[in-house]
Amino acid sequence: MVRVVFFDIDGTLVHTGRAGVKAFARVFATEFGAQDGTERMKFAGRTDVSLVREFFRIHAIEPSAANFQRFFDRYAFWLDHLIAECAGAPCRGILDFLDGLQALPNPPLLGLLTGNIRLGAEIKLRHFDLWELFVTGGFADDHEDRNGIAAAAYRRARRLLGDDLRPEEVVVVGDTPWDIQCGRSIGARVLAVATGGATLEELAAHHPDWAVEDLTRLQARVVCNGHAGS
Repeated sequence: MVRVVFFDIDGTLVHTGRAGVKAFARVFATEFGAQDGTERMKFAGRTDVSLVREFFRIHAIEPSAANFQRFFDRYAFWLDHLIAECAGAPCRGILDFLDGLQALPNPPLLGLLTGNIRLGAEIKLRHFDLWELFVTGGFADDHEDRNGIAAAAYRRARRLLGDDLRPEEVVVVGDTPWDIQCGRSIGARVLAVATGGATLEELAAHHPDWAVEDLTRLQARVVCNGHAGS
């Protein structure tokens, strides 16, 4: 039985019209006087903290705690502003899949496992009226590395459900090889969806338990009954 399902956000739950990337660029330009650099960075599957660190390195900016705080204080402001202007939508199939999970006789706990900072995650998901569905999770505030975020999410789920929560009772849903890797790092099963950062072939090469083009191709009850397959 599956007791927890953790979701990535960008490319898995929602597309934000690159609002996050645009907010990054706006902060870099207005706060640090750096007008370029984001076009050379790969955002899919990354954590916000690692992205900021990479940008600081590109522009020889001191990666101090004060500079990180300065960045993220302004990032939340710009993200909240820009997401209202960006075309975006929930990913294909995700709303029905979430409804399917909630309609199960023993619905699993829904959580987030994301490279976004918590406030960024909330801003993005509130825009699509999805934030309130998720009761726990792991975020970039917890760790710069995605595996560390997964460990934090798993610890929180065990505090809510009990120490008897086993890794095989957890499913991680994501759209990049990094989501597959971090799910495996906590012993969870993984559902990979090709709605964001990677193709179906690229995802399947990393051997998730399920790999689908989008979530119209797989019913929630199949995942929670533990019938793996591609």
